Order: sequence, then C-alpha cells, then structure tokens
Amino acid sequence: MNPILRNVLAVVAGVILGGAANMGVIMLSGSIIPPPEGVDPSNMESIKANMHLFEAKHFVMPFLAHAVGSFVGALVAALLAVSRKMQIAVGLGIWTLIGGIMAATMIPAPTWFLVLDLGLAYIPMALLAGRLASKP
Repeated sequence: MNPILRNVLAVVAGVILGGAANMGVIMLSGSIIPPPEGVDPSNMESIKANMHLFEAKHFVMPFLAHAVGSFVGALVAALLAVSRKMQIAVGLGIWTLIGGIMAATMIPAPTWFLVLDLGLAYIPMALLAGRLASKP
C-alpha cells in the first residue's frame, strides 16, 4: 500500500477510534458518577442551566474521556502509520484539542476545569501515545 495513503488511513482510524473511546467513557460516566439531581446529561440546555450544581467530582469523567480519547486516537494512528509517527500522534492531539476548545465554548464549565482539561488531556496524552508507538 502507498505509504501516504496508509498514513491518511491511519489518521482516519485514529479519529474514529479516539472518538469512540471518548464516547464510551462519557456513556459510562453517569453510572460511575451520577450527575446532580435534576440534570439531564443528554440535554445541553439542562447542563448549562444546572452547571452551578456540579461539583469537582462531576468533572473527573469528562476529563478522563478527553484524555482517553486523545490517547487512543493518537496511539492507533501512530501504530498504523508507516512514518512520521510522532507528528501523526501530535496531529491527532491537536484535532482532539480543537474539539475540546469547541466544547468549552458551548458548555460553561469552571475555569479551573477548562485550564486542566485543555492543558493536560489532549496534547500530553497524544505525546505519550506517540512515544509509545515510536519505540522499537
């Protein structure tokens, strides 16, 4: 297979599997740490209107979902890539970071969470995945 095509397909696979990992953690999160009473986690307006009810524990699973999604996506892409494994992993981290920034503009999360999430969940996890995939 053409190496460029294989790298492109590796990125596509990383985006899909990283997104699936993120959603998997999000779907499990309500059973691990239930949302505050009266909040419908499937309704963005309910989340926005009740954000004042959220405690620090309610942000653990979203952070984990973002970190796992970025790590899995970057790892899959880097493992499948023929070359430029670290660059592809970081590219996936940037892709997920852009998604995180977009989500941050839609959900009024506390500043401490946004700094922690945007600073530690995306690029650092992609770098870790890239390092792991680049080892001989």
